[in-house]
Amino acid sequence: MSTGTGTSIRIVVADDHEVVRAGYAGLLATQPDFTVVGTARDGAEAVRVCRERLPDVVLMDVRMPVMDGIRATALLRGPDSPRVLVLTTFDLDEHVYDALAAGASGFLLKDVTAERLFEAVRVVAAGEALLAPAITRRLIAEFARIRPKAPTQGTLAALTPRETDVLRLLAEGLSNPELAGRLHVGEETVKTHVSRILSKLGLRDRTQAVVMAYESGLVVPRTG
Repeated sequence: MSTGTGTSIRIVVADDHEVVRAGYAGLLATQPDFTVVGTARDGAEAVRVCRERLPDVVLMDVRMPVMDGIRATALLRGPDSPRVLVLTTFDLDEHVYDALAAGASGFLLKDVTAERLFEAVRVVAAGEALLAPAITRRLIAEFARIRPKAPTQGTLAALTPRETDVLRLLAEGLSNPELAGRLHVGEETVKTHVSRILSKLGLRDRTQAVVMAYESGLVVPRTG
């Protein structure tokens, strides 16, 4: 699988509406650093196409027949799998949290501008956080508060105490410079810690690390 850092970012578009699907594909194809390697009309087809074409990024509609985008995202989850950008109509739709928990790297509103779409694809392909940390944190904290899950601290057993501290601060929405200042270390050290956390937990990006922090019970959402 390509990492998205080469000459071309490979993309799959999954949406059950043909006009929408073709529209996104055509728009993305206008960019010299993008290659649309496939499209899908439902989640099951999206999974199949992704396993055959090995894209870097998938634009995934949430509501599709046969298999929805959330289930498809979960099936594609893994350190070497494509990064998923979920397409949704409402930015605080509960499906957004479900998608993030299933492994999505972020979400976009369906009325997104072309430039914002292009930027989002490039950001997630590079492995960066699409959403501002504070926005991701508020979104996940809100839905975790509404639908609390039993703590599963055992999932974090592989982390060192320092890595656990870094994960907790990530979930608070701190950037790398802020983490470095809080921990009194250099930014390169922070990047190393984050990289090791993602590797040990089998996660692809910081968004998933924030989800894991809440899902595991490491961070408890504020209720006030």
